[in-house]
Amino acid sequence: MIFMKRTGTISFTYHPLRAMLLCVVVFLLSPMGSFAQNDSNFHFIKTIAGDYTYFDVDNLDNIFLITRNNQLKKLNNNGDSVAAYNDVKKYGNPSSIDVTNPLKILLYYKNYATVVILDRLLSVRNSINFRKQNIFSVQRIAASYDNNIWLFDEQDYKLKKIDEDGTLLQESTDWRMLFDSVPVPEQLIDQSQFVYLYDPQKGFYVFDYYGGFKNRYAFLNWNQVAVNSKNLYGFSDQTLYSYTLNSMQLKAFPLPSFFGDYLSIKAMNGKLYLLKSSGIDIYQMK
Repeated sequence: MIFMKRTGTISFTYHPLRAMLLCVVVFLLSPMGSFAQNDSNFHFIKTIAGDYTYFDVDNLDNIFLITRNNQLKKLNNNGDSVAAYNDVKKYGNPSSIDVTNPLKILLYYKNYATVVILDRLLSVRNSINFRKQNIFSVQRIAASYDNNIWLFDEQDYKLKKIDEDGTLLQESTDWRMLFDSVPVPEQLIDQSQFVYLYDPQKGFYVFDYYGGFKNRYAFLNWNQVAVNSKNLYGFSDQTLYSYTLNSMQLKAFPLPSFFGDYLSIKAMNGKLYLLKSSGIDIYQMK
C-alpha cells in the first residue's frame, strides 16, 4: 500500500507484493518474529511424562531414567518401557551412570569404590570393588567397546582398562610423563575407536584403544558433554555447542527462553533432551 499525497486529499494505491514485503519486515522486527527465528534451531518432538530425578541417552536413542522412587527405567526410542532395575540405592546414590555401551550399563558408587554392571535388560551381571584391586582413587569410569571397563586412576595418573572381574588388562603411560599439567577428567567416554576424557579447565583429551595420546580439543568450561560418532556436544552460558569431528566445524545454538526451567539437559544423536518437573521434553536439532 503506497501513500500518495495530493493537495487537500490523501489517496491510496494498493500494490499486493509491496504490501506483503512490508508485512514480513514488520513481523521480523516484532517480538513475535524474533521468537520464531530463535525457535528455528529446535523442533519439538514429544514429552515423556513422569517424575524423574536423572536421565541419560545412549547411541541408539534409548533413554535411561531414575524415578522419584529410585527405580532405573530403560525406554526405547519410541518411549516404551523395556526394562527396570529396582536396587539403585544399594550403595547410596550413584556418582555416575554410563550408558555408552547399550549392552552394558555401569552404575558407579564413588564413596564405596564400587561399580555395578547391568546387562541390556538391566539385570545385574557383576559388581567390582576397586579397593580389592588396589585402585583407590577413581573419579569416572566408562564401558569400553569390547565389554570391558575404562577408568582413570588418580593415584598413579594412568588410564586403565579392566575386565568384569577387576583384572587389569592394560594401562597407559604415567600422565605426568606426557603432560606438563595433568588433566583431571570429569567425563570419560569410549566412542568410535577412541577414548575421550574431558577436563573443563583443559578440554577434551583423546586416546586410542591402547591408551596412547592422539589429540586435544581445547573447548573449555563445557558441561553435560557428550560424544557420538560425529560430534562433540557441550553446554556453556545458555548455549549448546556442537563440534563436528570430520569437518572440524563448531556450531553454537543459543538456548531459547521458551525452554523454561529445566533440571538437566543433554544433546545426543542430533536431539536435545530437557529434564523438567513434568517429564522429559525432546527436540530435534536443525
